[in-house]
Amino acid sequence: MAEYDVIADLNGAAKAAATLAAGTGPVAVDVERASGFRYSQRAYLIQVFRRDAGVFLFDPRAIGDMSALQSAIGDEEWVLHAASQDLPSLREDSLNPPRIFDTELASRLLGHDRVGLGAVVERTLGIALAKAHSAADWSTRPLPQEWLEYAALDVLHLVDVRDALVAELEEQGKTAFAEEEFEAVRTRPAKPAREEPWRRLSGLHSLRGRRALAIARALWTSREEFAQAEDVSPGRLVPDRALVAAVAADPATKADLARIKEFTGRASRSQLDRWWAAIEAGRADPMLPSERGSGDGMPPPRAWADRNPPADARLKAARPAVEAVAEGLSMPTENLLTPDTLRRVAWNPPAEITAETISAALEERGARPWQIAQTAQVIAAAFVESVNASGDAPESAS
Repeated sequence: MAEYDVIADLNGAAKAAATLAAGTGPVAVDVERASGFRYSQRAYLIQVFRRDAGVFLFDPRAIGDMSALQSAIGDEEWVLHAASQDLPSLREDSLNPPRIFDTELASRLLGHDRVGLGAVVERTLGIALAKAHSAADWSTRPLPQEWLEYAALDVLHLVDVRDALVAELEEQGKTAFAEEEFEAVRTRPAKPAREEPWRRLSGLHSLRGRRALAIARALWTSREEFAQAEDVSPGRLVPDRALVAAVAADPATKADLARIKEFTGRASRSQLDRWWAAIEAGRADPMLPSERGSGDGMPPPRAWADRNPPADARLKAARPAVEAVAEGLSMPTENLLTPDTLRRVAWNPPAEITAETISAALEERGARPWQIAQTAQVIAAAFVESVNASGDAPESAS
């Protein structure tokens, strides 16, 4: 087993950056977080490989300033696997690629059945990777040597994988598709914060009444604040199901709360005062939440037949047409056009249905030029067909 060292100071980072700068070709980059253990999604290990330079493992939390690495590789193509997961963590350490190649996304566009890193490496290079530590707590210090080897292997073969996929993309005529997708991932803005993030509490649907929702909101908020302060994953303090159980039990006193056997978690009793204060705050809150979240005004497709029959007909006509195009391109339908994009255009289409107006509607909803070129005409034709089949005049749903 190869021995790897973790670079954990500015001097070591500067030396490694100089070696990487002298390397050749694209740079493979990967990130290890502590999801499920820590509150943040920050990087606890950053792995970098470049030909004629080798593999380097950086501890960004110990180093602090990663500008030497950015300067060393900031003009090169970065090769990542599932880049959308790693880019936010890299940006938190001021590491920003000028362009990327995403081996997972390329594999999807090529129609590969399995797109996990291990499967892609094995398919393209015939090398089997062990994935034993993918869910490890990477905030652990010191990191075990077997974990470091696992982390190094995540980037060691990535440039070779990239080269193999480049050839496949060219062979299938999908190079331009991939370039547009990679750039869309690289430049995608961060998602705006949810208006009511507490509504994602698992099991919330089992609670009845606005007051119960107010208590659940107060408990969720209290847990979130404590988790952020402690940098611990909220579910490790008190699981969602335990919070919901506490609301459903409706305890009369703090002692009653402590006696609820379903109220579990490492902080369920040590922070009992905190949870009881949240319950009391929820009970006294004059601003009761609505039974349902604000949403975006578009019901689930199963309700369309009753709520908006023309939209239901459009969607049912367009969906198989788009699926057929994806099948012809040998790629998953969701990579050709996301189901949400198609639903939104079907629910609220242009007043006049043409390939041009559908193109504009798709672009407004974030579809890339190559996606629009492949789908706009077939969607327009399907929408018109649905109108002709029903005998209804075209209309715009709101």
